[in-house]
Amino acid sequence: MPPRSVSPRPESAAVDSSCAVPPRAQARHIAMRLDDAWLGLQTRLAIRRGRVETVIPYTGYGSTTWVRVLARVVRSDPRDAAGHAKPLQESMRGWRNFTSAPVAHAAVRVGIAGAVHEVVADRGGVVDAIIPVTLDAGWHTISLQSGGSTMVEAPVEIVADDADFGVVSDIDDTVMVTALPRPFLAAWNTFVLNEHARTATPGMAVLYERIVRTAPSAPVLYLSTGAWNVAPTLSRFLSRNLYPAGPKLLTDWGPTPDRWFRSGQEHKRSSLERLATEFPNIKWLLVGDDGQHDEAIYSEFAQRHPENVRAIAIRQLSASEAVLAGGRSKSGGQPTPGVPWIYAPDGAGMSAQLEQLGIIKSEVRSADEPETGDVEV
Repeated sequence: MPPRSVSPRPESAAVDSSCAVPPRAQARHIAMRLDDAWLGLQTRLAIRRGRVETVIPYTGYGSTTWVRVLARVVRSDPRDAAGHAKPLQESMRGWRNFTSAPVAHAAVRVGIAGAVHEVVADRGGVVDAIIPVTLDAGWHTISLQSGGSTMVEAPVEIVADDADFGVVSDIDDTVMVTALPRPFLAAWNTFVLNEHARTATPGMAVLYERIVRTAPSAPVLYLSTGAWNVAPTLSRFLSRNLYPAGPKLLTDWGPTPDRWFRSGQEHKRSSLERLATEFPNIKWLLVGDDGQHDEAIYSEFAQRHPENVRAIAIRQLSASEAVLAGGRSKSGGQPTPGVPWIYAPDGAGMSAQLEQLGIIKSEVRSADEPETGDVEV
């Protein structure tokens, strides 16, 4: 419910203008009311159609003392519910991920290392919770269940205490390319395309594989402005194209307490700030593209936290890709002393420059090949 308006003080005959609800607050209240009405309609229709409560698991991450659990609770067709337990084996067009009604404030039981914890989803059905645990570094499996739903499992990556390097990668135009104008890109990727029709950026999967071979303990996180609804599709795309497994840091559609729509740029900024707090000893390789905002966001982060940035790698869009993306960044990256920047149109170009920086190992050569002086780490 919107807050009640404030009445002027009795002793004042004139209405105090500071008591009026500001336009931004009015927009907030209208947006939230409309969103609540839409969610209510979705829920009623879902129940009438026999949709069942279902937990969609996402890849989580954490340290040896805590884990961040990520999931979404929705009402889905019983025939689809079983498929969510094995998201990498399920293939569906993006629009189907948006037809399920979220279960607001659902109570979810999370099983980790023999203990059961209860967490609560937000109003959009998204579970994003930190749970104290004691786990060894590496990959683990947790269980999730809401109400009478089928129990599902989710992978979580526990980062080693001594890890000092990791990768944060953008997704659209960085690891995958869709030749569509930017205003239509999100809608097309979300509602029409499935992962089979997306195109992997040349050489990027090989580059990331070389990185994790060089630093096996390095976490790889995928940071995108995309909605949680498309996480299963993105997971299948990354897996099919042999990208390293890793958590995806996505966002939720819909209004926030102070705006009609969520800010993708702010989501990226806040996610990077959170990683700097969660893993203060890790230096990140930040990978993005030169279409619009990645350069500015990474530059700002590097200026605030130079101790947490190893290097910034920017994929240069082709002329046609730049046109479709709405142009290139006009400001580019601002000076970041001590933080190297590299630019290349593909993974192969980035790989060669990262070798020179000592971030990845040089390619293994046969015994009869001459030495080239490549740096090894």
